Amino acid sequence: MTTPSNIVPPKGARDGQLMRGQSLPVRLANFVKLPHTVFAMPFSLVGVIFASVIAPVTPAMVGWVLLAFTSARFAAMAFNRLVDRDVDAINPRTAMRELPAGTLTVGQATFSIALMSALFVFASWMLNPLCLALSPVALLWVLGYSYTKRFTRWSHLWLGLGLAIAPVGGFLAVTGAWSDPWWLLIVLALAVVCWSGGFDMIYALQDAEFDATHGLHSVPSTFGVHKAIGIARTLHVLAVVCFAGVIAMQPLGAAPVVNGILWAGVAGVAGLLRWEHRLVKADDLSRVDAAFFTMNGIIAIGFLAAVFTARLLMGGQG
Repeated sequence: MTTPSNIVPPKGARDGQLMRGQSLPVRLANFVKLPHTVFAMPFSLVGVIFASVIAPVTPAMVGWVLLAFTSARFAAMAFNRLVDRDVDAINPRTAMRELPAGTLTVGQATFSIALMSALFVFASWMLNPLCLALSPVALLWVLGYSYTKRFTRWSHLWLGLGLAIAPVGGFLAVTGAWSDPWWLLIVLALAVVCWSGGFDMIYALQDAEFDATHGLHSVPSTFGVHKAIGIARTLHVLAVVCFAGVIAMQPLGAAPVVNGILWAGVAGVAGLLRWEHRLVKADDLSRVDAAFFTMNGIIAIGFLAAVFTARLLMGGQG
């Protein structure tokens, strides 16, 4: 099913959140949409904060976590752009991306992917043996996402699981072991999967007709815009349920003020997701960019702020 031809498309013919300038660092930052790091990076720190109750956290450790996350995301995004460069060249929305536009070369892209992949493995090695052992698995998963639109409509959930590595990795980086209770990290990962899978479906609404025409798979190109919005909404309801489950079993203690802040964080997530769905209509996609970037950036930073504040109020080490 294709997108109805009477919908209002997003404003502009190119991606948003681009930095100004033509230097190589700026072109590379735009190449991987560096501002989008705000989506999952806060959740890597949520994992670190939860783990801090069990084991001490040092500034160096936080630095290696941030480097590991940033380098893995850079490699994954750059690889996606490399794999999709031929498709991007014929899509009016993406034709001005760096590779099809010629502002970066395939060689530069390939080198950046290799460098960032190596940095990710190195940062994992600096954290602990478990992170090092798992680093190739995580890297293969996030790189593998680039091929999923060729064979499955559920690529959004593959991406979601890739982003869900962030909080799990943050926790493992500190403790070197799985959470206790064991389901804490699983529920936290599921929250991120449902949240990010849902907002990726919203982002994919822009290309529903293009994807269907060119044999690419996605929920919007398969089920149409109306149903895709409904599926995204369902995923976001599940995300709120999972975030609530995380707070119900969180390790930061049961003090009323701590619980109050954490539950306020969940309420904030729910309210922002509801507003996000008010911004996007099946016949008007002009505010997809605001729904995708602004709302989800606030959600990620807001939830981190709630967890961080609760941890400060808890005080001390576990």
